[in-house]
Amino acid sequence: MVAVGGCRCQPGHQPARGDKACQACPRGSYKALAGNAPCSPCPARSHALAPAAPVCPCLEGFFRASSDPPEAPCTGPPSAPRELWFEVQGSALMLHWRLPRELGGRGDLLFNVVCKECGGRGGPCRRCRDEVHFDPRQRGLTESRVLIGGLRPHVPYILEVQAVNGVSELSPDPPQAAAINVSTSHAVPSAVPAVHQVSRASNSITVSWPQPDQTNGNILDYQLRYYDQAEDESHSFTLTSETNTATVTKLSPGHIYGFQVRARTAAGHGPYGGKVYFQTLPQGELSAQLPERLSLVVGSILGALAFLLLAAITVLALVFQRKRRGTGYMEQLQQYSSPGLGVKYYIDPSTYEDPCQAIREFAREVDPTYIKIEEVIGAGSFGEVRRGRLQPRGRREQAVAIQALWTGGAESLQMAFLGQAAMLGQFQHPNILRLEGVVTRSRPFMVLTELMELGPLDSFLRQREGQFSSLQLVAMQRGVAAAMQYLSSFGFVHRALSAHSVLVNSHLECKVARLGRSPQGPSCLLRWAAPEVITHGKHTTSSDVWSFGIVMWEVMSYGERPYWDMSDQEVLNAIEQEFRLPPPPGCPPGLHLLMLDTWQKDRTQRPHFDQLVAAFDKMIRKPDTLQAGGSPGDRPSQALLNPVALDFPSLDSPQAWLSAIGLECYQDNFSQSGLCTFGDVAQLSLEDLPALGVTLAGHQKKLLHHIQLLQQHLRPPGPVEV
Repeated sequence: MVAVGGCRCQPGHQPARGDKACQACPRGSYKALAGNAPCSPCPARSHALAPAAPVCPCLEGFFRASSDPPEAPCTGPPSAPRELWFEVQGSALMLHWRLPRELGGRGDLLFNVVCKECGGRGGPCRRCRDEVHFDPRQRGLTESRVLIGGLRPHVPYILEVQAVNGVSELSPDPPQAAAINVSTSHAVPSAVPAVHQVSRASNSITVSWPQPDQTNGNILDYQLRYYDQAEDESHSFTLTSETNTATVTKLSPGHIYGFQVRARTAAGHGPYGGKVYFQTLPQGELSAQLPERLSLVVGSILGALAFLLLAAITVLALVFQRKRRGTGYMEQLQQYSSPGLGVKYYIDPSTYEDPCQAIREFAREVDPTYIKIEEVIGAGSFGEVRRGRLQPRGRREQAVAIQALWTGGAESLQMAFLGQAAMLGQFQHPNILRLEGVVTRSRPFMVLTELMELGPLDSFLRQREGQFSSLQLVAMQRGVAAAMQYLSSFGFVHRALSAHSVLVNSHLECKVARLGRSPQGPSCLLRWAAPEVITHGKHTTSSDVWSFGIVMWEVMSYGERPYWDMSDQEVLNAIEQEFRLPPPPGCPPGLHLLMLDTWQKDRTQRPHFDQLVAAFDKMIRKPDTLQAGGSPGDRPSQALLNPVALDFPSLDSPQAWLSAIGLECYQDNFSQSGLCTFGDVAQLSLEDLPALGVTLAGHQKKLLHHIQLLQQHLRPPGPVEV
C-alpha cells in the first residue's frame, strides 16, 4: 500500500519502518483517518479480527451510538433501576428509585416510566388513561424520581421504570426495568380546565383560570407552574395564589412562557391542567390589557370579585387603624405589595414592628393539643430539638421536628426565634425545610418542621465516611445548590450556609434548614465567609456561592472541618494570599475545579447557582467524568493548596503536560488546534483560551498559571558570571 499523495497513509494503514510505504494495521488495532499517525489498539469491548481495520467492531452485547467516535469504547445498556418506593400525596404520588448497579459504561442514563391500570378480580391491565400525567415528564427523565398525578382513588396501578442510554435502542433486548404496585385512597380536585391571559408587559404576565369541574372539597389555594420555553422544562418555577388570578414578574422581554395550574384541598394537590403558552412584550412596548374574551365560569368571576372586595375592605381597615402610628406600615405595604394578586415576594420579618404579625402572615398556627412531643434528637439554634407527632383533627398523623422557646429568654431571642419561622414559611421548595406550623398563642412558643431523620449533613457524613460514591455525593450537593438557586431568585441572601445548616432525611435528600444570620454571631462562620464579607461585611448571592463552595468541600471530605485546626487569623491570612483548600481525598478533579471557581477573589467571576446546578446535572448524566483524583483512604499532607511542581523533563508533549496539571479534558481541543509543541502552548494568552473551549474561569486561571511556569522553563539560562 503506497502512501496517499506520497505522504499520507489511508485509513487502516500506518507508515512502514525504513521506507515511504504504508502497511496494514495488525489485527486488534485500527486507524480511522488518513495520515501518518500509527495504528491504535482497539478500544475497550471491541476487536478487529482482520488487518487494515478502519474501525474496531464491538463485541457481542456491546454497541456504539451513532454519535460515538471510532475511538470510543463500546458500551452496553444499563441494568434495571433499584429499590422503587413511593410517597402518596392525595391522588398523586412521588415515585422514587435508585440508580442501576451497571450503567453500561456510559454517562447518558435516562429513565422512562410505563403506567398500567389494572382491573379488579384478576382482569387484564391496560395503558393508563390520558388523565394520568407525569411531572416533569414521562420519558427521558434525568433524575431518579417523578411526580405522577391524575390517579383515580382505589384503583390498582403497576408503575414500571425503565433504564435506557444511548445504545439501548441498538440492543435486540427490551430495556431493563423494575416495577411496583400502587394505589391511592383520597379524592383531590380535578384538573384546572383552562388558563387565560389577562394582560402582559415586557417583564410580566397576568393570568386567570376557572375552578376545577370537580372540586371534591373546599379549594384552599392554587399553584401556578411556569417556565421559559427556551430553557429546559425541568427548570420551572411555582407560586401559590389564594384566588384564581396571579401575576408572574421578573420575566424576560419577548420570551414565550408555559403555564399550568392545579388546585389544592385538604386532601392534597390535584393534577396540573394542560400547558398554555403566552409571550411577554418585546422591550420598549407598553403593557397591553387584552379584551374581555375570558370564558371563565360565573362562579369563578364572582369568587374573584368577592376576594377583591374583601381585600379592599381589609386594607382600608388596616390603614385606618394604623394611621396614627405614622407611615411605617404604609411604606412597608408599598415596598412589598405585589403588582398582581397571588405573587409572593420575600419579606424580611425584621421589618415588622410586631414579629407575631409576620408569623400570622407566613405560618399556620397549630393547636398544641394536636402535638405529641417525644425524645430529644439534637440541638438547634435556640435549644433542644425533639421528635414529635402532629395530627390535626381530620388529617393523618405525621412526624415532625419540634423546637421550643421556653419562657425567660430575652426579647431579642424571641424575635429571632419567630423570625426564623416567618422566614422559613415564605419558601416552598423540595430542598428547603418545610415549615409545618407554629405555636405562639400559648407557652412555650414552638416551631414545627418536617422531620429530617438523619440530622445535619456534616455529622451524617462523618459517621459514614467512605460509604458513598462520588455520584451520590454530587447528588447531595446538587440538592443544596438547587435550594440556593431558588432562594437567590427571591433576592434572599443566606449569610450562614455550611454543611451544618443542611439536614438529611432517610432518602438521602438534603434540605437547607437554617436560614439567615446565625444567632451565635458571624465569627463562627468565618471559615465559610467570602473575602468581601470578612473585610467589608458585604453579603450577596456571590458570597453565598463562596460559602457553597466550602460546603462542597465539606461533602467531598465527609464532614472535615474547613481549614482543619488552623486559627481564624491563619485562615484570614491564607485567604488574603489567595491560598485555597486542596482537593479532598478521592475528589474528582473536575469537582475541585468547580470549587475553585466558587472561590474566585473577584466575586463577579464566580458562577451563579443556576450554572452550578447545570454543572452538577451534567456530571450526574455523565458519571464517567467523576473519576476519583486520589485514594479515598489518604489524608491531606498539606495545609492549603500550593502550586504543583511539575517534572518538565518527563513530559514529552502538550497532551502529557495537560494530564499532569489535571486538565486532560482539553487534549483533543489542543490537538485539533495544531498545538503540538511546548513552544506553541507557551504563546497562548487569555484571549486564546475561549477558542480552545476553555471557558470556565477556574480552568482559565489554572492554565495561565501553568503557561507562565512553562515559559520560565523554556526560557534559556542567562550568561554565567565569572
